[in-house]
Amino acid sequence: MIYSKANPIVKETIKLKQRKYRNKTGLFIVEGEHLVEEAYQANMIEYVFTNKDEDYKDCLTYFVDENILKLLSDVITPKPLIAVCKKVINQGFGDNILLLDNIQDPGNIGTLIRSALAFGFKSIVAKNSVDFYNDKVIRSSQGALFRVGLFNDDLVEFIRNNDDYRYLATDLNTDNYLENIEVFEGKIALILGNEGMGVSQEVLNEVSERIKIRIKDVESLNVGVAGSIIMYEIMKRQV
Repeated sequence: MIYSKANPIVKETIKLKQRKYRNKTGLFIVEGEHLVEEAYQANMIEYVFTNKDEDYKDCLTYFVDENILKLLSDVITPKPLIAVCKKVINQGFGDNILLLDNIQDPGNIGTLIRSALAFGFKSIVAKNSVDFYNDKVIRSSQGALFRVGLFNDDLVEFIRNNDDYRYLATDLNTDNYLENIEVFEGKIALILGNEGMGVSQEVLNEVSERIKIRIKDVESLNVGVAGSIIMYEIMKRQV
């Protein structure tokens, strides 16, 4: 049983709350039985902390007291099961991809990851956005994060280097409504932008096709909601 926060494995794990250490080590923290189970099914667990009386399946397990769980957790009432997981090095991109330009709300990122998995956008590329492995993003994704390819790349360079996709950027200033597109053919890349500013002009300059959703009585939709609607409609009309 580990009781001390000075324990080396505890000290190194606490550092993973910071993005720079997650990037440096390629490791991140998940907590709670549901998310740990999702990580286990994806074969991403390095080791586990718990205050229960038995090992977690066939994983390296450290037994700790409640105080250590509180140090490792990012919620007020810590879960009795916390895992340290390795990031997956993804190879290649799917036929449908989601590009995120400077999205700052973790809940939006998590929602979009979950919707992307549900609607067939199994690769996500982000620039200047919240870290995919932020604890709030992980919780919002409800485990979908373990089943999509996650990449950080410059979007302008990505667009220029991958011309086999049909790029669609959301833009409130366009007159091209999503409903006007009857069929989506080939490989699709949907670009979503910052909650307040939308897709940057730098990225828009690289895209010839811009779309928006027809709405009533409000100026715009939350990017997580809008992105989910568009991905669903693309999936429904894709051939």
